[in-house]
Amino acid sequence: MSSQQKQSANRAAGAAAAPEPTGPRPARLSAAAALTAVEGVALAALGIFMLVEGLAGSPDSPQQAVTGAVTVIVLAVLPLLSARGLWLLRRWSRGPSLITQIVALPVAWTLVNGGGALIAAGIVLAVAALVVLGLLVNPTATEALGIGPRE
Repeated sequence: MSSQQKQSANRAAGAAAAPEPTGPRPARLSAAAALTAVEGVALAALGIFMLVEGLAGSPDSPQQAVTGAVTVIVLAVLPLLSARGLWLLRRWSRGPSLITQIVALPVAWTLVNGGGALIAAGIVLAVAALVVLGLLVNPTATEALGIGPRE
């Protein structure tokens, strides 16, 4: 085994042995968890609405409508799980939450360009995503999650 492989194995063993952080949850992390949960609930509600419309309405393609709805419902699981992880101070939850917020920004842009009532929805989504991104990169939140500079 090369020295590089040994170092990788030692880092992996150290990462696996590192306990999850404990202690008080900072308000910033609580806010990030709450906003991420709201995004997940909104996404799930949209998926359920799409499913009902696909089944009860008269879409051009019922199969395509149901597939789209199920996809949106499944996508709602990621922010909901990451919100729960943030609330419980799980260090793994920061990555999925950051990804969710980064993906939300182009969606918000598309909504804003859609016109009408979608403009307000896009602005709300963009503000929420930017706020959560700011909260998650804050040193207080990263320390609470046990994420810090590598030694």
